[in-house]
Amino acid sequence: MWKRDQAVQPPSGQPAAPPSPPPPTVSPPRPRAEATPFLERDNVNIGKSVVIKGELNGSEDLTIEGQVEGTIQLRDHVLTIGPNGKIKAQVFAKSVIVLGEVTGNVTASEKVDIRDKGSVDGDIISPRVAIAEGAHFRGSVDMQRKAGTPAAATQPQVAKPAAAPATASQPSPQQPAAAAAR
Repeated sequence: MWKRDQAVQPPSGQPAAPPSPPPPTVSPPRPRAEATPFLERDNVNIGKSVVIKGELNGSEDLTIEGQVEGTIQLRDHVLTIGPNGKIKAQVFAKSVIVLGEVTGNVTASEKVDIRDKGSVDGDIISPRVAIAEGAHFRGSVDMQRKAGTPAAATQPQVAKPAAAPATASQPSPQQPAAAAAR
């Protein structure tokens, strides 16, 4: 029978090797459903069989695969219209991604992105707009500046040439020749 005291000793003159540390234990990852309670989920989905008529407000990101008629307000969040989504509404969100159909005006504080096969019939108001090849868009685009950005900082400055003082016999560049002849 083997005893700890009788373990193999290294030849004399060589130090004994230190015992190796035990391998680290790794706990298996928990499924996402258990790790995150229902109320703290990052994204909510509206399935393709769901029809909503009226006002839709929220304070989290939303993906719509069904139908919505009325108003959608997600001022600080991302709204994604899935490929099966059909929206007939005024939309207000931080960012809007369109893969389905939207009929109505879309206002976003950051970006509107109409992806391939996406469709928007209505006006868009957003500082950034992206329309993919193969997308449909009919309406107008207002790419307004964000609040706090001065207009002078966003428009290029044009240097004006210094004008020499005008004399009565010579018209200045600002005065037409007919005005100088008076």
